[in-house]
Amino acid sequence: MATQVTGPARRRRPFAGPRRAGQTRHPAVALAMALPCAVLLVMLFGGWQQVATQARAVADLIGH
Repeated sequence: MATQVTGPARRRRPFAGPRRAGQTRHPAVALAMALPCAVLLVMLFGGWQQVATQARAVADLIGH
């Protein structure tokens, strides 16, 4: 017999500390979470040349 779940479904945020509504994460925290994933993808798919090209284009846009 299948288990019956009653009541409203409630989603939990894993590994999240207590936060109040409207509170956001610092941009450096977001960077620290995304950077290792980006490095792994670049290493797996061999995109060093593209990364260098994009970095050069961004540097040209901001005038350095």
